[in-house]
Amino acid sequence: MGEKSGNPYDMDGPSFDADRYLQKLLKECSLKQIMDTEAAIVRQTQTLHSDMQTLVYENYNKFISATDTIRKMKTDFKSMETEMNLLMTNMQSITDFSERITDTLQETRSQLTRLSGKHQLLKKLQFLSSLPAKLKTLIEEENYQQAVQEYSHAQKVLQQYGQQPSFQGIQEDCIKILDELKDRLRGEFRQTGKSAQSLTEIGELLLQLGERPSTLAKEMLECASKRLHEQIVVLQDQTDRDMIEFIDLGIEGFLKDLTLVISSYNDMFLARHLDQEADNFEQVARLDLNEFVNRNVDEYLALVQDRAELEIGHGDSQIILRGLDRLHRRMTAMRTLCKAVDMSKSGLDIIVGAAQQLCQAHMKSLKDHFADSLSSIRLALVSSNTASASNSGSGSSSQSTSGAAAGGQVNPPSTGTGTGGLRELISNLYVSTIEKVKGLMQDLLIFLQPEWSFNLKSDPKGIQCIEGIRENLLVAFLRHFCCTVNGYGSISSTAPPTLLLVLSKVCLEMERAGVHTLTALVDELYSIDSERSVTLVHESELCAEMRDSAQLLLDSYVRLQALNLSQMLRKSVETRDWLNCLEPRSVRAVMKRVVEEISAIDLVLGELYDGSSHAHGTGSRTTASSDSSRKTHFSSIGTSKQSQFRSTWSTYTPQSQMDSSFVSNMQRLFSEKIEIFAPVEFSKVSIITGIIKICLKTLLECVRLRTFSRYGLQQIQVDAHYLQMNLWRFVSDENLIHVLLDEILGSAVLRCLEPILMEPNAVEIICERN
Repeated sequence: MGEKSGNPYDMDGPSFDADRYLQKLLKECSLKQIMDTEAAIVRQTQTLHSDMQTLVYENYNKFISATDTIRKMKTDFKSMETEMNLLMTNMQSITDFSERITDTLQETRSQLTRLSGKHQLLKKLQFLSSLPAKLKTLIEEENYQQAVQEYSHAQKVLQQYGQQPSFQGIQEDCIKILDELKDRLRGEFRQTGKSAQSLTEIGELLLQLGERPSTLAKEMLECASKRLHEQIVVLQDQTDRDMIEFIDLGIEGFLKDLTLVISSYNDMFLARHLDQEADNFEQVARLDLNEFVNRNVDEYLALVQDRAELEIGHGDSQIILRGLDRLHRRMTAMRTLCKAVDMSKSGLDIIVGAAQQLCQAHMKSLKDHFADSLSSIRLALVSSNTASASNSGSGSSSQSTSGAAAGGQVNPPSTGTGTGGLRELISNLYVSTIEKVKGLMQDLLIFLQPEWSFNLKSDPKGIQCIEGIRENLLVAFLRHFCCTVNGYGSISSTAPPTLLLVLSKVCLEMERAGVHTLTALVDELYSIDSERSVTLVHESELCAEMRDSAQLLLDSYVRLQALNLSQMLRKSVETRDWLNCLEPRSVRAVMKRVVEEISAIDLVLGELYDGSSHAHGTGSRTTASSDSSRKTHFSSIGTSKQSQFRSTWSTYTPQSQMDSSFVSNMQRLFSEKIEIFAPVEFSKVSIITGIIKICLKTLLECVRLRTFSRYGLQQIQVDAHYLQMNLWRFVSDENLIHVLLDEILGSAVLRCLEPILMEPNAVEIICERN
C-alpha cells in the first residue's frame, strides 16, 4: 500500500506528478496510444464532473431541509422553556400549601390512629364472639372449607387468650363444633362413590384440622381404591363401544382419578414436612403409594388387555392400535408422578400382547384358508372324476363289457382332472397361499408405524415380539402346511392319488421359490437378520422340510396308484381257474386296462413334470434302446442273439438237463438287485417306473401262489409279452421290465404242471392283434 500511495504515475494517488507522467507517455507510447490515453482521461474527467454535480444537487435539498428543521426546533424550545418556568412556580405554591395543612392536622392524625386501632380490636372481639354461631351455620350449609378458614383465622387469638374467662367459653364451643366437623368429614371421607377430587378436598381439610397424617394417608388410599374399583366396574359394562372410546373413558375416568390421587397424596403427605410424624413416615407412605398404584394399574391394564383380546381378530386393527397408543401416551406422561412404577412398560406389554394375539388370529386365519383351499381342490377333483366317469361310461360300453367278462376286476383308478386343470389347481393353491401370507404380514406392519408413541424395535420384548411374528406366524404356518400335507400322505389317509400329486407339486414350488419369497419379504419388512441369527429358523431348514413333504406325497402317490393297479392284477390272477384254461387267443382285458391307466398317468405326469413332453404327445419314448421290445419276448436261443435282454426261460423244456430252480437262483445271483419300494425322483420317468415295479412285483407274487396248466402258462406268456411290448416306453431302463417279466414267467414255469411255452410267432400274432 505504501508503494502504491507514493507512486508519481498513479493519478488516484496523492504523489501524482503530471509532468513526469507526461514525459513517461511521450517516451514509451506511440502517438496513437497517447491520443487514446488523452481521450480516456477526458472521459473520466467528464464523468467526475457529472458525479460532483449530482452530489451537489442531492445534498443541496438535504441542507435546505436540515436548515428548516433547526429553525423550527429553536421556536419549539423557546415555548417549552416558558411552560417549564410556569410549572416550577405552580409546584412551589403547592408545596407551601401542603406544609401548612400538615401543620394544622398533626394533632388530629394521632387521634384518628388511636381510634382506628380500637375499632380493629372491637371487630376482632365481635368476630370471636360470633365465631361459634358462624361455624355452625357454615357446617349446616356444608361449606366446610369456609368454616375451616374462619377457624384458622381465629385460632392464634384463641390459643393466646383462651385461658381468660371471657374467651374460654368461646374456645370450648369452637372445639366441640370442630369435633363434630371432623366426624362429619371422616364419615364422608369413608363413603363410597366419592370422586378423587372430593377425597382430596376432604383430606386437606382434615389435615388443617389436625388429623394424624399416617392414619389419613392409609384411609385416603383405601377410599381411592374403592372409587377406582367402581370405575373398573363401569368400564367392564362398556361393551358396545369401540376401542378408542373405551380407552378414552378409561383415561377420563380411571386414569384421571388415579392421577389426581397420586398428585394429591404427594402434595399432602410427601412434599411437605410433617413434624408430628416419625422420621420414616415418608418412606412408608411412598411404599404404600407404590403398592396402591401397582395394584390398581394392574387391574386396569388387565381389563384393557381382556378387551384388546376380544377386539383383536374381529375389529379394525387400526382403531385398536390407535386406542392403545393413546393409553401408552397417557401412561408415559404419568410416569413422572410415580417414578417407582414404570407405567409405560406396562402399556407396552399390552401392545406386545395385542401383537401376539393378532398373530395367533392370523395364524388361525391362515389355517382356515389353507383348509378351505384343500377342500376346494378335493371338491374340484371329485367333480372332475364324476364328469370323466360319466363321459367314459357312455362312450366305451363295449370296453367295459369285455373288462367285466374278465372277472374279478375293480374299478380302475381315475387320473382326475385334465392336466390343464391340475396345473390351474396347483397355481391357485400356491398363489393364494403366498398372497394370503403376504397380506397378513403386511397387516402386522401396523405395529411398526412411525406415528405411534411406542417403538417395539427399541424394547427387548418388542424385538422378541417382532421375531415371534416370523417364527410363530410364518415358520409355524409353513410347518403346519407340511404337517397337514404329510397327513394326506400317511398310510391311513383316504386322499385320492391326484390330490397327493397336486400337493407334492405345490410343496416343490414352495421349496423352489415360495419359502424364499416369504422369508425374504418378512426379513425385509421387519428388518430381521435371519442369516446371522442363531435362534431363528433358517430358510434352508424350511426348504428341506418342504422337499421332504413333497417326497413323502410323491411316494404315497406312487404307492396308491400302484396299489389300485395291483388290486386289479391280484384279483385277475386269484379269480381265474388256471388249471382249466383254454388255449390263449387274446391278451386278458386286465392287462389292457393296466396299460391304459399307466398311459393316462403318464399323460398327467408328462404335463406336470416334463416341459418338453408336448413334442411326443404323451411324453413317453417312441424308440427302444434295443430291439427286444419289438421281438417276441422269451424267444428261442437262435433268434435271441439279436436281443440284448434274452429270457432264460425261453428254452425251458421238461427234458432240460438243468434244474429249473437252480437256473432261477443263478439268474437272481448275477442280476442287479431291483429296489421295488425305493423313493422316486421328481420326474415323470421315475414316478412311472416306481408304479410299474410295484405292479409287476405284485403280479410276480400272485403268480408264485398259483398252480398253472399248460394253457395257463401260455396265457401268462402272452400277457407278459403284451406288457413288455407296451411298458418299455415308460421307463428309462427297459432291462428292468425284462428282468421282472422274466421272473414272472419263470415263476409260472416253476408252478406249471406241463411247462410248454407257446411258439414266439404265435405270441406275436396274438399280441399285435390285440
